[in-house]
Amino acid sequence: MSDPELTSGDFTSAEEPFRLFAAWLEDATRSEINDPNGVALATVDHEGMPNVRMVLLKGFDESGFVFYTNFESAKGREILGSRKAAMCFHWKSLRRQVRIRGPVEIVSDAEADAYFASRPRGSRIGAWASKQSRPLESRFALEKAVAEYTARHPIGEIPRPPYWSGFRIVPRSIEFWHDRPFRLHDRLVFSRTGEGAWEKERLYP
Repeated sequence: MSDPELTSGDFTSAEEPFRLFAAWLEDATRSEINDPNGVALATVDHEGMPNVRMVLLKGFDESGFVFYTNFESAKGREILGSRKAAMCFHWKSLRRQVRIRGPVEIVSDAEADAYFASRPRGSRIGAWASKQSRPLESRFALEKAVAEYTARHPIGEIPRPPYWSGFRIVPRSIEFWHDRPFRLHDRLVFSRTGEGAWEKERLYP
């Protein structure tokens, strides 16, 4: 059950961001029709050109926010090149947003293996079959690759591809936004440098 203090209009009394985020995500799991853990992920390429796409948050704690991908995809290459990223959750049913920015680290092999093993078998096959973000000549070529990898792994465990793992955004700032009438929204941002304590401040809408 969510903490009423953190999900009411007085959420700005929160003293640290992770408990507040957990409460808001719990609310979203009840109110959003699809994928309450869906989040827009922003990166930049080697020329500084921004890129954004939706991914699924697969875990979070005080060390950061985790998602998984093919490291040879566009987002994988861009993150490995800059080691920085940003996220924005938008829960329309709740009229709330959360924005996260910070450096990025790679999760441990143990974390990646455990998550990969938890995925549906078809998704694990797909991770091998898809050359993510690269040109695809036809749908048939993808389906053929899926069939080939399915034949290679008819039974038993499917190993994690060496190019597939997880990223963790280690937040330097986390901003909570709540819609208010006449666009006089509530905005609360938590910031820190290094391993220091979180500092918070309210922002004009």
